Amino acid sequence: MQSLFLIMLFIIGSAIGSFLCCQARRLRLRTSRSGKGKIALGSRSVCLHCHYQLRWYDNIPLVSWLLLRGKCRKCHASIGIAELLSELGMGLSLLAIGTTIDIATAPALSCGIFVVAALFTFVLGFLAIYDGLYGELPTMCLTISIICAILLLTLREWASLSITPFSPENILYPLGSVLVLGGLYLLLYLVSKGKWVGDGDWLLGTAIGLALGSPWLALIALFITNMSACIVMIPFLKAHHTKKIYLGPFMVLAFVITFTFADFFTSLLG
Repeated sequence: MQSLFLIMLFIIGSAIGSFLCCQARRLRLRTSRSGKGKIALGSRSVCLHCHYQLRWYDNIPLVSWLLLRGKCRKCHASIGIAELLSELGMGLSLLAIGTTIDIATAPALSCGIFVVAALFTFVLGFLAIYDGLYGELPTMCLTISIICAILLLTLREWASLSITPFSPENILYPLGSVLVLGGLYLLLYLVSKGKWVGDGDWLLGTAIGLALGSPWLALIALFITNMSACIVMIPFLKAHHTKKIYLGPFMVLAFVITFTFADFFTSLLG
């Protein structure tokens, strides 16, 4: 049953990744245009080059992109690799989050934590896609991510208090986690005046810090973020002679890894 559950999560995550990438492009078009001609969010998918309305068989996650070789069926314009990465990334992310729960035996509270963690991951996925494509983090989505993170933290603390009595760590750990991620990126933003990181990165770090709820896990997420960003972005920085790194995708990657293996990392830390 668990295997079937994980397979279904990957399929659902891939479909949502396709949807989120589509909506990210549409939101960008809406915010860059005025008056008539705006593309409605949630409307049927079209090619952004020739406006060919995609059929259902053009929207099968991963499969359609591979069969069409990343090109529009009608005009053969390049679709771009963002769609493929979004579908694969969200599929793997939801699958990873799903491994934190045994669906056959999990109590209601654990199921609730999983559902909120999945919703939080979807919001993070949209932010990662938008930041990767356009180098920006929409304020509204950042606000939603913080709300989801607070809800996730509340449920996890509730589950913890049902096992162990209240202690100062229940308050100090989440605060420390926020300071590690949100506080550090805020400091970098202020010191560099926005040249090193964007003004939304510290808000995204705050959301992830709240969701992790531990300064030690936040430090691990910080390490994964910076390490993966350096590996991927250094060649890009040299080629484009810029100092600004779009951290959103790497912060989301770090959250998924750290949240999925939280128990393992915690056991290593003693």
